Amino acid sequence: MKTDTPSNGISREHLREHRRRRFRRHGRRAYIRSVYFLPSLATLGNAVCGFGAMYVSSLDFSTQIPDPWTQSFALHPFVVAAYLIFLAMIFDGLDGRLARFARHTTDFGGQLDSLADMVSFGAAPAFLALQLFRHSGTELPIPITRLIWAIAAMYMSCAALRLARFNVSNEHGEQHHFSFLGLPSPGAAGTVASFVLMQQELLQHTHPLASVLAQVCVWLLPVVVLVTGLLMVSTLRYPHLVNRYFRGKRSFGRLVVVLAIGLLVIVRHQHTLAIGTLIYSLWAPVSWAYLRFRPKPTTQPPAPFPQAPSST
Repeated sequence: MKTDTPSNGISREHLREHRRRRFRRHGRRAYIRSVYFLPSLATLGNAVCGFGAMYVSSLDFSTQIPDPWTQSFALHPFVVAAYLIFLAMIFDGLDGRLARFARHTTDFGGQLDSLADMVSFGAAPAFLALQLFRHSGTELPIPITRLIWAIAAMYMSCAALRLARFNVSNEHGEQHHFSFLGLPSPGAAGTVASFVLMQQELLQHTHPLASVLAQVCVWLLPVVVLVTGLLMVSTLRYPHLVNRYFRGKRSFGRLVVVLAIGLLVIVRHQHTLAIGTLIYSLWAPVSWAYLRFRPKPTTQPPAPFPQAPSST
């Protein structure tokens, strides 16, 4: 008579379950050991650009550096750091496109992307703003300097919360990425970086008004950092510009508008980027306030139907 129990006393069902567990463990280890090369390389490029932005913004331009590349970066550290943040944004958009083009969107890539975003769009903009404020030549009381540091720390913390919330609610596929809950971290980082670019461009002019405006930008920078940080953890909806407005068939007028914006970026990209990113950051709260406080149309009760005269 045949039994399902081998001579060693272990049932066949137990052996099958043991094989399934071993196969799952082996598959998990193989999944971690092997990653998709191009999307992961683009994500790491994002992180390297953010780390490079922090390094360049901390260079001391008053000392002579033997490396010619580093010396040229040290002459304009804040400008180079801001451009590196924008380069990180390009890598951030490229890695998702590469993954979807190869039809390999994985949880590993999503987690790695959020870690890279934390470096480039969380820590780097806050550190850049602190460095710019420290080198602005403005003498401030100690409580004010501590407040500015706390604002930068608040921005970085909000970016971490924003990315953690995105990780637990993210769904793969373009159909799920037509809007964002809260200001996206690249949008917040782009607002801070473009504000720094505009301030540095104003410093290059010899007109007295330009120097005054540059100093005003320095004083407004902590406000921009604080507002964009809080908007990242808000529950306001922000549109995905590429997926919602630039894909598929669009009107001829929209093509002209995009062409005009592109020409403005070529002619005066510092001011165009600063104004454009600031408009995008404030779009959701302004729209919410307009819908909340706009006067509601008064509804009049419908007129009663005329009654027919009674016949006597």
